[in-house]
Amino acid sequence: MTILAIEVPSMSSVFNQNLVDLGFEVGKKALWALFILLITRYAVDVVGRITRRAFSPLEPTLRKFLVQAIEILTLIVGIVAFLTALGIQAASLVAVVGAAGLAIGLALQSTLSHFAAGVMLLNQRPFEVGDFIEGGGVSGVVDAIGIFSTTLVTLDNVKITVPNNSLFSGTLRNTTAMGTRRVDIEIDIGDRPIEATIILFLSLVQPHPLVLDNPRPTCHVASITPTSTVLYLRPWCRPDAYEQVRSEVLQLAKEALQSPDLSTREPGSFDDPWDDKN
Repeated sequence: MTILAIEVPSMSSVFNQNLVDLGFEVGKKALWALFILLITRYAVDVVGRITRRAFSPLEPTLRKFLVQAIEILTLIVGIVAFLTALGIQAASLVAVVGAAGLAIGLALQSTLSHFAAGVMLLNQRPFEVGDFIEGGGVSGVVDAIGIFSTTLVTLDNVKITVPNNSLFSGTLRNTTAMGTRRVDIEIDIGDRPIEATIILFLSLVQPHPLVLDNPRPTCHVASITPTSTVLYLRPWCRPDAYEQVRSEVLQLAKEALQSPDLSTREPGSFDDPWDDKN
């Protein structure tokens, strides 16, 4: 009777074999994951170049933001693929990231509203850098337009930062966009002759070096009472000269009303008050 000897592998050899198999499996996954990372890095560069060309007509600040957002999105997709290649459940990770994003969004909802308003301002362009605007309770020359806020420089040379939502959600006045601006001045002339005073005011305003010839200055009756007459005097000027023209025209009208000699002389018979300023 022959007894067959059966060789039973030792526990250590089985462990070593499993360890080798696991090493091959992990190594294969690690190499594949590394390859995905390299592809992701290359894809981010390619997507960045393509989006820069595609968004070239857009405003530079908005274009830069959109390019960065798309690059980050591409990177996130690559990271999820990398984790999946390593055998990590990406679905649970995405759920955690989504929940964290929702919490952050709720905490930063005001900031996100400023961001949305900034995108709309950059897209619609109701004003440009260098324009004088009034909105959000402030006024000044636009110094910079950002994604979250806009920087203005006031007339007294103070730089202020205004949240974009304050400008986008309210009434916005752009006094520079049209290239010219009308100076509206109301003048109470008392019981002076209306026609003669209108001619006098126009004769004084038209020679002003900052008053435009086209459109021409106008002067009309605004209201009449038994004791006085109010005139509208409306010269036109460049937007950047508005304050100076208004101040000097008011001074000139006041001096004309206080001088009986000026009010009784014929138009054109007095000296040009702006000759010495030209």
